[in-house]
Amino acid sequence: MSGRAKCDKEKYTLFLLADPRDAHCTSLSEVMGDMSHDAVNRFLKREEFTGKDLFEENKDHIESIGCHISVDDTVIDKTFSEERYNDLVRQQYSGRKHKTINGIGIITLFCCDNGGKRLPVNFRVYEGEKSKNELFREMMAEVLLWGLRPCIVTGDAWYGSIENLKFLRE
Repeated sequence: MSGRAKCDKEKYTLFLLADPRDAHCTSLSEVMGDMSHDAVNRFLKREEFTGKDLFEENKDHIESIGCHISVDDTVIDKTFSEERYNDLVRQQYSGRKHKTINGIGIITLFCCDNGGKRLPVNFRVYEGEKSKNELFREMMAEVLLWGLRPCIVTGDAWYGSIENLKFLRE
């Protein structure tokens, strides 16, 4: 066996761009043919990607001044996963299913520039220690520190708290 990992950042990124709706280890292994589900899983466990990594990948493709930032959260359905076997899986309300399900919650900041380019610039996995509103404020503070200067920030009514509005005004 060679020392080179079969799954790497480039392959995984291309897979996510090509098939964002069916992004799981089994799908990638089926598409690649010569890559096992376990190889993909090992890659994901080995790597630790942050919101800053996502920003660095996308910053040169968007105009940072006068852009529009939108916050959104989603729950990736993990109905058949158990919390005890996966630290990220927990009971969460799914707006799509209109009920509480086992899932992984993700909060994302998307940037849309005046040219119409739309790219994610920060993310958090919602683990329950902090509220989604607290995570939103952290994420916004980071992208501002990294150089984004949005003229508009939007999100679901969920993000319309007094604390968030005061934060954005400042």
